[in-house]
Amino acid sequence: MTRALYRLGRGAALHPWRVIAVWVVLAVGVVGLNLSVGGETTDDFRLPGTESQQAIDLLDTRFPAQAGAAGQVVFHATDDSDSSGDEAGGLATGPARAAVDATVAELRRTEGVVAASDPFDPTSPSVSPDGRTAFTTVVFAAETLQAADAERVEAAVEASRAGADDAVQIEIGGTITQAAQEIEGKEAFGLAVAVIVLLVAFGSVIAMGLPIGTALFGIFIGLTGVSVLAGFADVPTVSPMLATMIGLGVGIDYALFIITRHRQFLHEGWSVADAAGRANATAGQAVLFAGMTVVVAICGLFVSGIPSVGMMGLASGLVVAVAMVAAVTLLPAFLGLAGPWIDRLRIGRHRAVEPTAEETIAGRWAHRVGKRPWPYAIAGALALLALASPLAAMRIAFPDDGNAGTDHTERRAYDLLAEGFGPGFNGPFTIVVDASSVDAGAGADATVEAAAGVAAALQAESGIAFVAPPALSPDGTTAVLRAYPTTSPQDEATTDLVHRLRDDVIPAVDSRTGAATYVAGWVPTSIDIADQLASRTPLFIAAVVALSFVLLTILFRSVLVPLKAALMNLLSVGASYGLLVAVFQWGWGKQLIGLDETVPIYPFVPMIMFAILFGLSMDYEVFLLSRVREEFDRTGDSHRSVVDGLAGTARVITSAALIMISVFGAFVFAPDVQLKMFGLGLSAAVLVDATIVRMVLVPATMALLGNANWWLPGWLDRILPHVDVEGGSSLASKPEVPVTAGR
Repeated sequence: MTRALYRLGRGAALHPWRVIAVWVVLAVGVVGLNLSVGGETTDDFRLPGTESQQAIDLLDTRFPAQAGAAGQVVFHATDDSDSSGDEAGGLATGPARAAVDATVAELRRTEGVVAASDPFDPTSPSVSPDGRTAFTTVVFAAETLQAADAERVEAAVEASRAGADDAVQIEIGGTITQAAQEIEGKEAFGLAVAVIVLLVAFGSVIAMGLPIGTALFGIFIGLTGVSVLAGFADVPTVSPMLATMIGLGVGIDYALFIITRHRQFLHEGWSVADAAGRANATAGQAVLFAGMTVVVAICGLFVSGIPSVGMMGLASGLVVAVAMVAAVTLLPAFLGLAGPWIDRLRIGRHRAVEPTAEETIAGRWAHRVGKRPWPYAIAGALALLALASPLAAMRIAFPDDGNAGTDHTERRAYDLLAEGFGPGFNGPFTIVVDASSVDAGAGADATVEAAAGVAAALQAESGIAFVAPPALSPDGTTAVLRAYPTTSPQDEATTDLVHRLRDDVIPAVDSRTGAATYVAGWVPTSIDIADQLASRTPLFIAAVVALSFVLLTILFRSVLVPLKAALMNLLSVGASYGLLVAVFQWGWGKQLIGLDETVPIYPFVPMIMFAILFGLSMDYEVFLLSRVREEFDRTGDSHRSVVDGLAGTARVITSAALIMISVFGAFVFAPDVQLKMFGLGLSAAVLVDATIVRMVLVPATMALLGNANWWLPGWLDRILPHVDVEGGSSLASKPEVPVTAGR
């Protein structure tokens, strides 16, 4: 691997235009493929084996008109009239009634809509008791609501607003608006901060531009590849933004590691081509290892058992893979073009002689920690445990529209329904009764009887506000009821109600009627998603930690170093989880990030965050410990190796961490709550990892263990493969022809 990467990097530097031409052809090919077979992202959260999915599959087969996605459009009379008890005032008469009827008629004519309920149907609870609020349920042809269908509904409502009387307020529910909304990030801010960090780290405009250019080129091809993937599979809408967030961070960091070593070799007197080859063989090998680890970890999200979550991982993994390949092929070509002038266009003063470890802040700090390791180890561990303490209160659930800002139509629709009918009307349950196994001779009568029994049992539950009359399928074997809970969709009482209905209430009714009844709808489906992810996350974390232990054991020929790394990774991730709970659930400083209301933690966030952070922490772990191990092998002095290793890597690790923090942190200010969680959680975890873990716990624990850090049982040493992750031992130690690098 070392020799292959050396030849690859050296060849790319000697023939840069050939390599760049290959990448341009690849980009053109991917763009062409996207134009011909690419697709749009879509949120299709299929849950194989769950009750919600069984209900959806049953409706697809027997009652397609009820199987499509559904959303609500809400009407409210802005005057003070009251129509309770009679037909006068409110929405029931006059211009207000005409505006409602016209809007419903317009919705029914909208492409992609198969039904829009009549708010004034006496059998349906679609008008509030005071007569001033009503809603229509819009049913779409597609099982998963497409952005184009949602946008057409928004246009129809906007046209109705323009023609309606001022006395009527028309708002659109979040199911529709979220499907139509484009997810936007703040990656430009993170990129700007990365430029500043690289200028400070390299002190050269040319050296700064190379990692930015490499990362952006890789992200362009990677995201285009995600669009191609969307033409063959259902890729969730948040995937491109998530992939951009990760790809931009790792793309710049990988290039940063390689350029740092390249400049080091140039200053030692190697030619441009040899320096690029050696940088590729050393730092590039570490980049490949770390990058493949990230890809494997993120693609491991298929362990969740939810295809959409796995596709999020696959999309992100694709972008990381492209960034990784670009770092070891395209970047050396750019280095060849830059030649000995990579340090030209300098910013600030250049130090001709590199400082010794004792002359650096990191070196002096590592020496101080190493001399008194116990206080620092205890303080660092307590700090992480304190940050992680809110984790015990984490609640996994999907936030509802009540968390949106009051300037959003979905929030206004939510508030109107909650005020007019009760909070549970924002998250109705879809109850599907399958009576096909009941006496075939009874026909539809058996279905009606079974549905009536289910309705009576539901209505008797204290958590159910209302049960609408059933709708029968064309073959008479299936009935669909709408049940409205008394509590809001994200309320914990609603989750308890769903479990109680499924575990106790429904089975008791089915045992009497012989039918099979399923509790579905968006709220029960979201509960199924949260439950499945919560049950799979511990297994996923255990598998990832085990993988990291094995890989680090192979790399560093040690048992204790991987064990410490696994424990520290768990603590740093736990600290970031705790921060999410404190900010999003408890509301600590929520206004600072533009959050209007407290929300539970999105079910996808913990598992995806762990996959990403595991891979990213491996970057810093490998870069730091490989240098420490190199110094230990050279000197045999445990304390000296930690001081020199930390001093030699602190600048680049700090720069890489600042870039990651800025890229991830920029997404904290995105309008989408999900992106806010990812941005805050990932940036906080990188900050903790680069400070408390790398600067305190690593030197403290290594000082405590001393030479035992590198202990490996003889039998294990004999069976483990030998990997030289930095690759330097198999390369010449001195340049054959000294070359002075350009300044």
